[in-house]
Amino acid sequence: MTTPVKPEFIATNVEALATATGRIVIVVDGDLPSSLAAKRVDRLTRGAVTRFMESDTYAKMKPGDGADLAFPSGLAADALQVIKLGRRVERAEARKAGGTIGRSLGKSECLIATDWHPRTVDIALGMVLRAYDFNDHKTGDKSEIGTVRYMVNAPDEVAAAYADGAAMAEGVFLTRDLVNEPSNVLTTTEFADRLAALRELGLEVEVLEEAQLAELGMRLLLGVGQGSESPSKVVVMQWKGGAADAAPLALVGKGVVFDTGGISIKPAGGMEDMTMDMGGAGVVAGVMKALALRKAPANVVGLVGIVENMPDGRAQRPGDVLRSMKGDTVEVINTDAEGRLVLADVLWYTQERFNPAGIIDLATLTGAIIVALGHENAGVFSNDDTLCNAFLKACATEGEGAWRMPMGQAYDDKLKSRVADMMNIGGREGGSITAAQFLKRFIKEGMPWIHLDIAGTALVKNDLPMSPKGATGWGVLSLDRLIRDKFEPKPEAK
Repeated sequence: MTTPVKPEFIATNVEALATATGRIVIVVDGDLPSSLAAKRVDRLTRGAVTRFMESDTYAKMKPGDGADLAFPSGLAADALQVIKLGRRVERAEARKAGGTIGRSLGKSECLIATDWHPRTVDIALGMVLRAYDFNDHKTGDKSEIGTVRYMVNAPDEVAAAYADGAAMAEGVFLTRDLVNEPSNVLTTTEFADRLAALRELGLEVEVLEEAQLAELGMRLLLGVGQGSESPSKVVVMQWKGGAADAAPLALVGKGVVFDTGGISIKPAGGMEDMTMDMGGAGVVAGVMKALALRKAPANVVGLVGIVENMPDGRAQRPGDVLRSMKGDTVEVINTDAEGRLVLADVLWYTQERFNPAGIIDLATLTGAIIVALGHENAGVFSNDDTLCNAFLKACATEGEGAWRMPMGQAYDDKLKSRVADMMNIGGREGGSITAAQFLKRFIKEGMPWIHLDIAGTALVKNDLPMSPKGATGWGVLSLDRLIRDKFEPKPEAK
């Protein structure tokens, strides 16, 4: 498992900049060095910082961008990095700046002078998130990050403020590790075992096995996994940090550890990426870990349906009719539309058992959402404007792309079946919407609900400002922000 970089926060001492080794990073704004650290480095380098800030290169840089001045004269350090960032910046720009720093960290020590900047905590979090490196299965000399120190005016206060950021990083890294893990390692049993280990943090964790799922009537979920040697499971995680009588927020995740498409088998090209089809469950796990680490004063339950979709003599077929835990029947038209079957049973079970204050499901559900929104935004579907708007606000605050999609009866009508209560697909047109409409049939009247289709955002092929290519951990920060804003008590005014 990947261990996040743990930045240290030390008191500002500009004299130490002359003897610091490794890499020095300074944050600047305007046209001239303004902070004490930047002024000191400028003097030590005989005006190199000022000359750079007067250059066309600096003028073209955007907030959060950085540039290296290699082997700077007058410093013991091997490299000097200059980060452009003003005093009044948004959280996303500050985290981008941290990502710029994190991308260039190496084995050498790094001293980052942000003595004057009010967004130091966001810079530090962005750095930690971007420095992530999944190398568990690489041999040879693995990269290690040297000691990272932040020179700040009030180190104890900054360290205390960053504690929540450290919890967020741990949650994001758990999600990324799970999504990046190959399926021969992250089997259904291994996945459940890793979630069970979260008991050490204070979470209550139950693992429901196939016999229990059959007794509950989860035939949709079990149907997806019946062609696999790996047993299907449902894992229930509870964090009880709020009032004893407060209904919890429920998070539900699709955990298909590998998706061949089943009998409706996928094309070979790109099928290796289907190790990420448990991304929704990975996000739920990351959020639950973050809540436990920061001792969140809220009640939250996380449930994940863990299966493997394989073609086999026992696998379900197109044309099969299954009865859900709710009691509705579903005609399976395409066995590659399996995630909604898994979620349907878990959504119903969640409502029956917990009667939550609201329910949010996450799934790498449809390729159609990538066609619609690319890899920049997750698709957001909801039956409740209040909850949905609060979530979209949380996404904007945390800089995670999300876009609300339409729903309606016309889309729902596409699910009509000749032989059952519904089909599991509604055709190619509006595929992500008809998938959401299918899930909505398993949401009780009056239950606030959001469905997040994260097929485009869970894993990407290119580096991003705060994550290398691969698993992103999208959703952990925004869901945690939603919980802070809407499901935790507000601090009393003094």
